[in-house]
Amino acid sequence: MILGHLVGLYVQPKQEWKNIDRLHEGTFNSLFHALIMALIPPLCAYYSSVHIGWKIGVGDPIFITPESAIMIAVAMYFALIIGVCALAYLTHWMSRTFGSAPTYTQSLELAAYTATPIFMVGLAALYPVVWFVMLVGLVGVAYSVYLLYTGVPIIMHIPEERGFIYASSVVTCGLVLLVSILAASVILWNSGLGPVFVQ
Repeated sequence: MILGHLVGLYVQPKQEWKNIDRLHEGTFNSLFHALIMALIPPLCAYYSSVHIGWKIGVGDPIFITPESAIMIAVAMYFALIIGVCALAYLTHWMSRTFGSAPTYTQSLELAAYTATPIFMVGLAALYPVVWFVMLVGLVGVAYSVYLLYTGVPIIMHIPEERGFIYASSVVTCGLVLLVSILAASVILWNSGLGPVFVQ
């Protein structure tokens, strides 16, 4: 069921990973889960940037134009989806090193469901205060890493000791992807595609 694992990943993550592994709902369901969940950050960021305004320290809230906000939201959405698919590819690519032979679907399931808390962090943008969003973001990333370490041995069918090293390698790949996305954002912003602020 689409989004059916959402509550279980928060309430009983180990059991939910076993359910995901047992059901193997397919590439479409995993991708659809990521496509739906990845809508949260760009939609919330768009709304807060155009209608609420971001508070950075003291002073008036900062707004950006709707045209600029929609362009950034679309770019953010595609970056999130590409990030999930790339992480799934890297997870699949590294699998043989750790004595696992998953299908790409299993790797995509792992990446999509592990990214869920990071996508949910997007809701924090509805209270657009930088320190609050950063704090919630830190909690979301920490829980995603926890889900990854819990899920790798179950989804990849390897012992927990090997799963720990495998998950650590996936975390490293995730950090490399994040830095790549941030670097691409800086390049695009310096090329004139940055936000346009409301005066």
